[in-house]
Amino acid sequence: MSSDIPGYENPDPERASTAAPTENELATETPLSPRAHDPYAAWRHPNYRLYALGGFLAALGGQLQLTTIGYEITKRAGHDAKTASLQVGLASLVQGLPVIMLVLPAGQLADIVDRRRIALWGIALSVPLSWLLATLSLQQAPTSQLFWCLFAISFCHAMMRPAQSALLPQLVPNQDLANAVTWNSTRWQIASVAGPALFGPILYVLEKPGLIYALEAVFLAFFWLCLFFTKPRPQERSKETFSWEGIHAGVRFVFGTRLMLATLTLDLFAVLLGGAMVLLPVYTEHILFVDATKLGWLRAAPAVGALVMALGLAYFPPMRRPGRALLWAVTGFGVATVIFGFSKTYWLSFAALALTGAFDNISVVVRHTLVQLLTPDSMRGRVSAVNSVFISASNELGGFESGMVARFFSPVISVVAGGIGTVLVVWASALKWPELLHLGRLDELQPEEVKDKI
Repeated sequence: MSSDIPGYENPDPERASTAAPTENELATETPLSPRAHDPYAAWRHPNYRLYALGGFLAALGGQLQLTTIGYEITKRAGHDAKTASLQVGLASLVQGLPVIMLVLPAGQLADIVDRRRIALWGIALSVPLSWLLATLSLQQAPTSQLFWCLFAISFCHAMMRPAQSALLPQLVPNQDLANAVTWNSTRWQIASVAGPALFGPILYVLEKPGLIYALEAVFLAFFWLCLFFTKPRPQERSKETFSWEGIHAGVRFVFGTRLMLATLTLDLFAVLLGGAMVLLPVYTEHILFVDATKLGWLRAAPAVGALVMALGLAYFPPMRRPGRALLWAVTGFGVATVIFGFSKTYWLSFAALALTGAFDNISVVVRHTLVQLLTPDSMRGRVSAVNSVFISASNELGGFESGMVARFFSPVISVVAGGIGTVLVVWASALKWPELLHLGRLDELQPEEVKDKI
């Protein structure tokens, strides 16, 4: 689970005739004629390669850690499915609260202070906290202590997430930004497949969940090194001082940009209602009756579907009607969630979850690209922060909501009702924001003007 580059300048024709343009010049020049579609455009930039490699390993470790937390908490709850549902819901809540509380100030900070430096500090603090989580797990500390450690880790992630997200457009030229977003989604989905898929075998070898948390600390340290050696273009820093008014400017910009608000709201309520992933450990333990390896593959299933979809989106030209594609994709997400909720067989559950990932990937690419291209550089960190609030509210609070509904009713009712709610949200969004139906190619969008819109 946000930025843009300022306008282009025409290159000096005399210099262009005597020397090849540098990467920085390519980032600011406007082609005189449309370029041929290059599916590997982002990877031709060394800065992006470093960022993507380190980010991939960090995401891989994060997925391993996330799968392990759900597994360990469910095992600690024993045979009580409702208690396990509540515990995994609480784990989702403690990871989402820091983002909701801190990410808006962090967004303004990312517009004032060097973004790479913020990301480096956040990763540097996350490494020892991951080691602490490993130690607590190995010592069989109470679950409440694991929750506090998860809260601290999420605190660091909340502070660095807007800066890390807003850094991407400084690593590639504007004309390659949509391609970079697509490949970012692809590498994330690969990590989301590999992490859970490797969970079972790694747990079998290491035997203790705590050692998996230690592995995440190693991957984070490697990401720090990769980010340290990147050389992003200078950012267009906001001239405002750190203030609540500056923080609110990002909120005003998002709520005043209808297309952006429409896509963020649609994703927020779709995932808030339709999120089934947090209950996966409960499903595997009490409904599907499968082992840790199959739990890992079920957790990887959405990423398998998303990876296939992401590769297709990377190779094909940009969508001509991305708004309509977004609405159909979220509808498919809701229907697939209902199928998973009713399923009592492993392979049908796997297929349904894979479909949720494929449909969600379309939503991710459209939403992230639109947010990046509509946002001026000076607002990038704050808008990225607001985007993070929407994402965390949908993922982590959605996980808590699913856990609470499952606690008082049942896991099946929680998932099925959420899927139906997702479909209803699509209809409501199409009526509220009809401009989604008429949205043209994303690569033709221009940054919105910064002004008080609400």
